[in-house]
Amino acid sequence: MSPPLNLIQSPPTLPAAADVVVIGGGIIGVFTAYYLARRGVSVALVEKGRIGAEQSSRNWGWCRQQNRDARELPMASKSLDLWEQFAIETGEDTGFHRCGLLYLSNDDAELARWASWGEFAKTAGVTTYMLNSRQAAERGKATGRPWKGGVFSPSDGTADPAKAAPAVATALMKLGGRVIQQCAARGIELEGGRVCGVVTEAGVIKTRTVVLAGGAWASAFCRQLGVRFPQASIRQSILSVSPVGYRLPDALFTSGVSVTRRNDGRYALAISGRARVDLTPQFLRFAPQFMPMFAKRWRSLLPGGLEGVRGGHETLQLWRLDAPTPMERVRILDPKPDRATVTETHRRAVELLPELRKANITHAWAGFVDSTPDGVPGIGELPGVPGLILAAGFSGHGFGIAPGAGHLIADLASGAEPIVDPIPYRPDRFANSSWGKVADF
Repeated sequence: MSPPLNLIQSPPTLPAAADVVVIGGGIIGVFTAYYLARRGVSVALVEKGRIGAEQSSRNWGWCRQQNRDARELPMASKSLDLWEQFAIETGEDTGFHRCGLLYLSNDDAELARWASWGEFAKTAGVTTYMLNSRQAAERGKATGRPWKGGVFSPSDGTADPAKAAPAVATALMKLGGRVIQQCAARGIELEGGRVCGVVTEAGVIKTRTVVLAGGAWASAFCRQLGVRFPQASIRQSILSVSPVGYRLPDALFTSGVSVTRRNDGRYALAISGRARVDLTPQFLRFAPQFMPMFAKRWRSLLPGGLEGVRGGHETLQLWRLDAPTPMERVRILDPKPDRATVTETHRRAVELLPELRKANITHAWAGFVDSTPDGVPGIGELPGVPGLILAAGFSGHGFGIAPGAGHLIADLASGAEPIVDPIPYRPDRFANSSWGKVADF
């Protein structure tokens, strides 16, 4: 069963033209469109299914600086402030709060890595505290076990994946932005080699600038334009349990299992990094570029099945613009969760936090995490297609950094001063080498 999602209503009428068209109604797409609309830019967002229905509502909900890749840290720091500002500016509820994130460990090597990151974080102005064994045991008293140490990052927090993207889309529409659901973008029209429109199943929207925030669909969409964007979709499984009387940590990470409290009192449970890799034509095409990442994570990445093929998002097919596409056949990617992972996650969670034995499993679901070879998103204008800005490959980090990413993408689309340096995210970096630096997850 997929997780609950706040559904919004939006007018189905397609505008004839817009300054910017955003393809994809996930958390990245809606924040991009929101920041464009705030500047008075005419923006239309088209979504083949429902706002936030794919990975944007299927993740942990963590909004963190802690243990971020150095390239993502500036965006993560900006995002925490922007999450708060969004609520103040709009009155919309994304469920964001700075509850602090707690990391506990009995592994010396893991603690050493966290301590090293903490020293780096000081140079970036990030507040994080290493915990000794006494402090870790106190903060982790709900586990009832000793810990060698840990980390507490007080300024980090969580938002509610069921609420966030719909809330931003609602704020966008209040600013005059157009949101069209159940409307797939089939392709891009070019004039003189530059973007001049977006072809949708309901007609054409004339525009000079397009943002492709298509999540797991982005690489297949790029292929229609002759653009090679290496992307692999990793299928992760999560479950949630009912509230319990005892207050557990709001957000707790251990190597065995992680726990996140939702606003309604439920707890989301997951194993960090544990995922299935479904074999698809696209996966086989890009496998050489992903070998360093897979080699690093081989203990947690398991062979998958046919869920990726059924989804159709990793096809190598070249589709026509005047006929239904794979995106119309599968409006919402809703892969089956891996039952073995769900069972193991629950077992580890109740072992870690005995109070969870009193809770019932309410939902179990899976989602496709769109990944790049180095674990950092591709953001920027695509070489060879002027006017088309890629915003994809967020590698499981997109939810927390979405406000900063959306702001940056809006900056690039409107010619404003970028909120952070965009160069580390440039999509053309994937053409340089397939054996670049691999980010930690």
